[in-house]
Amino acid sequence: MADAYHGSVLCRKLTLIGVGLLGGSLGMAAKERGLAGVVFGHVRRRERIRECLCAGAADHVTMDPMEAVAGADLIVLCTPVGQMRPLVERFLPGIAPGAIVTDVGSVKDGLVQDLEEMVRRRGARFVGSHPMAGSEKTGVANARPGLFENTVCVVTPTRKTSASALRRVKALWQRVGARTITMPPAIHDDLVARSSHLPHILAGQLVNFVLGAGRGKRQAMVCANGFRDTTRVASGSPEMWRDILLANRRRLGRVIAEYIAGLKKLRAALLESDRMEIERFLTAAKKRRDEWVTGTFAGWGRTATGSRVRACL
Repeated sequence: MADAYHGSVLCRKLTLIGVGLLGGSLGMAAKERGLAGVVFGHVRRRERIRECLCAGAADHVTMDPMEAVAGADLIVLCTPVGQMRPLVERFLPGIAPGAIVTDVGSVKDGLVQDLEEMVRRRGARFVGSHPMAGSEKTGVANARPGLFENTVCVVTPTRKTSASALRRVKALWQRVGARTITMPPAIHDDLVARSSHLPHILAGQLVNFVLGAGRGKRQAMVCANGFRDTTRVASGSPEMWRDILLANRRRLGRVIAEYIAGLKKLRAALLESDRMEIERFLTAAKKRRDEWVTGTFAGWGRTATGSRVRACL
């Protein structure tokens, strides 16, 4: 299968396995920018077919995974990570030799190795990727073609990764507006355990702690913008986040322990009325976040156009 296509077309047939927020947004962006000759979507429920077509997320939508991948030269797994291996096993016989498979999963170590070997046996190629974009809202109804603009997409090649497949996957995300960076799967999982997975746990625990049983109506009435903003991600899909947390559970166990150690230090400062330690804590947090928001944080990257990247690894 050729490595390049004429004009702006990146592939003849782009298949999206899962057409929710990420898959739907990718399909919309691919169609809007003319990246594929045709965009196919695979969904699990019949009522989703019309919804995806009406949203403009794909040209054709099917519940048959074999039909979805037949003749596709670029396949993107856009399901919760726990569904990816079983789905690939189902449609593997239908993958065309030379096809490229990638994903949007938030956890890479283990998944990449498994899928890389499965796809390789079929004569196709797998490259892991993780666009750092999304929302607490789910479903194709919330998809939009600009979702990936000015974001970071982490691509996780291995020593077995095909150079041409890596170029094609990077081109896909770059062409929908993302800046791509590469790193090993294990490094990716270490970083997102702190910056993505831990915040979801913290938001969930904060909601359960503040609004849990027995707190009463007055507690909810005094929850204002700070509480709303801090807990936004707790409204994400429980199914998706269950799979993510379990897939990265060992790293998260270590990260939670480190976080608790920091809280214990702050608690001690509060109990001892240590004004200097409390101020140091708050000052460091403010400085780091302000630098991150303004794009002056150490090691901060920028897009090809110089705009600030809207993501944190």
